[in-house]
Amino acid sequence: MFNQIELVKKIKEKLITEKNQLTSDWSNPLNTETKHFIVENLIPKEWCDEIYNVFPKNSLGFFDKKTFREKKRTSAKLSNYDKKISDISYALQDPEIIYLIQAITKIKNLEPDPTLYAGGLSMMFKGDFLNPHIDNSHDANREKYRRLNLLYYVSPGWKLENGANFELWNKNITNPKTIVSKFNRLVVMETTKYSYHSVSKNNINKPRCCVSSYYFSKQSPEYKNYFHVTSFTGRPNEKIKRIIGPLDNLLRNTASNLFKMGRGKKEINIKIKK
Repeated sequence: MFNQIELVKKIKEKLITEKNQLTSDWSNPLNTETKHFIVENLIPKEWCDEIYNVFPKNSLGFFDKKTFREKKRTSAKLSNYDKKISDISYALQDPEIIYLIQAITKIKNLEPDPTLYAGGLSMMFKGDFLNPHIDNSHDANREKYRRLNLLYYVSPGWKLENGANFELWNKNITNPKTIVSKFNRLVVMETTKYSYHSVSKNNINKPRCCVSSYYFSKQSPEYKNYFHVTSFTGRPNEKIKRIIGPLDNLLRNTASNLFKMGRGKKEINIKIKK
C-alpha cells in the first residue's frame, strides 16, 4: 500500500540517482531528433502492480476515439477510479518532481496541469492505434505552451511483439524509433512543432494501460508565438492518410482559430487537486 507522498519520494530518489545519465540521454537522443529520456522501474514493482490491478479493464466511462487518425480510449475523470490512480497522476505533477525534470531537460518555468487536458488514463485494446502526429501546441485556454509529455506504462509483461508501443519519428516521418510500452517504464519527451510520435497497433487481446501527463510553460519552445491543433499524418505506407491528414489538419486548425474551439475540452479532470 502506498500514497501520493510515498510515490513522490520514490520517484524523486530515482530521478536523483539517474540524473546524470538522464540528462545525457535527453541532450543526445538516439535514432530520433526528438529529445526524450526513459526511466526504468520508476517505482517499486509491487506498487506498479497495484496501480495496474485497479486500472479499469474495460472502456466503460472512457472517451472512445475512433477516426482515421486514431483508435483508443481515454479518461481524465480521476475521481471515477481508485485513489491509487490519482496518486500516481498527481505524484508525476508534484513540484519536487517538476523541479528535477526541469534540471534534467533545462526547460525553465514548467507548470503542471491538474485538469489533465489531453492527459489522464489511456487504454489501447486489440486493433487500437495512434497515427504519427504532433500534439496540440497549447493548454485548453491557449495561455501556455505544451512542453513535455510524460507517459507511464503499467501493463505487466508487455513485449515488443504485443504492439501498442510508443514511436518517435524523424522530421520527415519516414523512420520510427520504437520504445516498448514496458511495465513500470516512464517516458518523457519534448513536444514541439516537429516532435512526431505515434503508437503502433495493439496485436493482442490485452489492453495497454498508460498514465499520461503534460507540463506547460508560458514561454514558447521557439521563443515566438504559434498555435496548432493536434496534427496527424499517415505512416509511410499509408499514402491516402498522408494526403488526407494535412487537409484535415488545415480544416481543424482554421476552425479552431476562427471559433476558438478546443479539442477535448470536455475530457478534462473536474476534481482539481487542492
